[in-house]
Amino acid sequence: MPMKALVERISQQEAINFLLTNRIPRALATRFMGRFSRIEQPFVRDLSIAVWRLFSDPDLSEASKAKFTSLHDCFIRELKPGSRPIDPDPAVLTSPCDAVVGAAGAIAGTELLQIKGAPYTLSDLFGDSELTDLYRNGCYATLRLTTGMYHRFHAPHDGRVESVAYIAGDTWNVNPIALKRIEKLFCKNERAVISLRLADGGHRVTLVPVGAILVASIRLNFLNGARDLRARGLSFIACDAALRKGEEMGYFQHGSTIIVFAPAGFALCAEVGARIRMGQPLMRLPRL
Repeated sequence: MPMKALVERISQQEAINFLLTNRIPRALATRFMGRFSRIEQPFVRDLSIAVWRLFSDPDLSEASKAKFTSLHDCFIRELKPGSRPIDPDPAVLTSPCDAVVGAAGAIAGTELLQIKGAPYTLSDLFGDSELTDLYRNGCYATLRLTTGMYHRFHAPHDGRVESVAYIAGDTWNVNPIALKRIEKLFCKNERAVISLRLADGGHRVTLVPVGAILVASIRLNFLNGARDLRARGLSFIACDAALRKGEEMGYFQHGSTIIVFAPAGFALCAEVGARIRMGQPLMRLPRL
């Protein structure tokens, strides 16, 4: 196929994908999916899981159980012990989730990329001047969880979660097609800003789980009381939760994105475009 025709075909496919996943009532579709996925009627459960598997590639052989009560139960599946070895090196910040590494690298002042050619700023994402200053000229990695991936996320290092800020927002799809077309998409979507102080007492890193269409909400295990952020209806939650590297922090109720931020001095050790598993090296801490 001539190159020009191939480019036109890809462009048409992207336009159709964008139309199907973004030009629909996103909030309504997300609420519907959140309820439908919890239906435990065996026929509905089996059919919905079968259809989902047609359009994604989940490896259910790693799941801790073979039978699921609902599509939702399958989405948020836990893994068999030992399925994700955690890098024990204290100089390594590990990936909090299974993902494809998207835009990543050094932050230019306060500007970074959601995808090549599509910048946004730390202040747009955080809405917090302290965090903006902390990560100025720092390091970041955008981790995209595809639909079929393991949807739980884990602590990237020993440390304590000091606060969670919940920012209500839209539910745009976060696939590469939408990231090309929607300016500052991550800054428009529902998200949480999780601040973690590492066990060395000095370094701070921040995880930003970003919601998307069909993501019923973000759930955090370490919070007291209601752990579903959308259900809590709070914007800032102070906490002091100790976590070990690899300990589960929470999960998306579908697939989405986590952006990991570290201050200047950290170095990215995962390649853009690569698949990474939870527990594998993502960044290296500064040398002492």
